[in-house]
Amino acid sequence: MVREGFSAILAVQPDMEVVGTAADGFQAVRLAQSSPLDVILMDIRMPQMDGLEAMRRIFAEHGADADAPRIIILTTFDADDYVFTALRDGASGFLLKDAAVPELLNAVRVVHEGGALLAPSITQRVIADYAADPERKWTPSDDSGQPRSDAAAAYDTLTEREQGVLQLIAAGRSNAEIGAELFLAEPTVKTHVSRILQKLDLRDRTQIVVFAYENGLVRSAGR
Repeated sequence: MVREGFSAILAVQPDMEVVGTAADGFQAVRLAQSSPLDVILMDIRMPQMDGLEAMRRIFAEHGADADAPRIIILTTFDADDYVFTALRDGASGFLLKDAAVPELLNAVRVVHEGGALLAPSITQRVIADYAADPERKWTPSDDSGQPRSDAAAAYDTLTEREQGVLQLIAAGRSNAEIGAELFLAEPTVKTHVSRILQKLDLRDRTQIVVFAYENGLVRSAGR
């Protein structure tokens, strides 16, 4: 019922087409193999194969293909482990199933246009969690499990202004809010964001947030 309900909501939008639905992760992977998809709403808890594994397999099929579908994790669960795992594995958004219909539709459109989106409640709770435990850091690791040394060097390539913009993105600010706080025009903020993505070799704003969490930058963003 939930799956069909979401399908019905999306299908009546003039700028959207529902290509198909899947009851489990295996069906989702097969659908992504057989149909050109732009955006996938992926549940986490599913029979046969969960949504996180399905997402990993879909991305593995596409490799570095720029036309790979963008995935929004849609779930009733908002535990931090799910959020961080999904974002690290390449999700472009994370919404709870109790999101309002306009929020769901906006998420699909934002992600389709190349943006990224987190439910505000998730962003706020994660920031609060890190503020309460300032020594907690997520250290990026290579395949051997050893901490990578390139993250700090990459961060140092950013200008002071770009570092400030990155920290505000990590704090959940929009481009308009960043512009107002730093007294910058919104197009200038967009330029800074583009340069941050290029210098850090990141795909989108969501990966900027992950980078900030992994390298202990959230505490600075909250000051």
